Amino acid sequence: MGAPAASPRRRGRGEGSIYKDEAKGRWYAAVSLGYGADGKTWRRQKVSGRTRAEVAAKLRELHAEHDTGAQPVPGYTVHQMVSDWLAEGLDGRSGETVKLNRNVLKPVVAYIGDIELRKLTAHDVRRALTRLAATHSSRTVVVVHNALTRAIRHAEANRHVLHNVAALVDTPTGQKGRPSQALTAEQAVELLAAAQDARLGAYVVLCLLTGIRTEEARALRWDHVDLEGGTIAVWRSVRRGGDTKTERSRRTLRLPRTAVETLRQHQARQASERLAAGELWKDQGLVFTTTLGTLLGAGNVRRQFKAICQTAGIGSSWAPRELRTSYVSLLSASGVPVEEIARLAGHSSSRTTEVLYRRELRPVLVKGAEVMDQLFG
Repeated sequence: MGAPAASPRRRGRGEGSIYKDEAKGRWYAAVSLGYGADGKTWRRQKVSGRTRAEVAAKLRELHAEHDTGAQPVPGYTVHQMVSDWLAEGLDGRSGETVKLNRNVLKPVVAYIGDIELRKLTAHDVRRALTRLAATHSSRTVVVVHNALTRAIRHAEANRHVLHNVAALVDTPTGQKGRPSQALTAEQAVELLAAAQDARLGAYVVLCLLTGIRTEEARALRWDHVDLEGGTIAVWRSVRRGGDTKTERSRRTLRLPRTAVETLRQHQARQASERLAAGELWKDQGLVFTTTLGTLLGAGNVRRQFKAICQTAGIGSSWAPRELRTSYVSLLSASGVPVEEIARLAGHSSSRTTEVLYRRELRPVLVKGAEVMDQLFG
């Protein structure tokens, strides 16, 4: 007689149970997770699947979560996870940074926001990023992927999830971004003329004629401006901590005469706005402000800059950062050597200038404020 068939091993205490519901035609597993935070309620968790193997895999995942201390909350979605990260995981960052990350994550949250975080898979993340890549630039897709990875890492640290599935996915290639543009000398003349009557005209004039970054212009203080001596000290930016982008970005620049005169007019305009605002004015010593004296938002600058561009008749496809690109282009076209342009622009090396502004650079000769005076003075 053959040996008797081996009976299934009885699962040990705490290992959970697997069974089939014949009426529903599905397999189920249940595991006890011990007492809850109140010390009284016995916690049990159930999973189901079409096959025994599928349910056994889910049961192993539950045990792994329990062993590592992860405490996934049923119903805790990707949307809630992102909201928690924005509220808690960016502590100490500026409101602008939080807003930027919220806007960056909006499209991916629209795709996978309703999925429970504990059920989110690498396939879900890859599919969402691939959809995003179909309509957005590669740089945008990279930024979104990085933000999502950091948000899940925050949830992982808070034991809401066992694995960071976003870290397992390669970033798909998106669309080619719009190449940076540079104003011609003729377009620059039109823009400077249109800026004269605009509230933010001095901002445009200063960025175009000195090449300072838009983040440096927004943080510029009057005590760093010497209109008598005709200089500005670029020592701050709106970055976290107020530091400039690099150490070499801290520089003192001679102002072209046009910029000095425009800043005098802007100072008088700001004094009138301060009187009109009365007690509502928040004096922060900034050169460029809202009508109440507070820091200008990047969106505010973009909107006003586009309006000035339209008035100048050069179209509305320009970005404020392209004032700096135009500065480099105009200096190069006037014969200023790349090493001098790098110093004026505050680049860490002339290599940075060559790589980032290659289309705008030409070889050869001379200087910053003097060239701008010749072109626009």
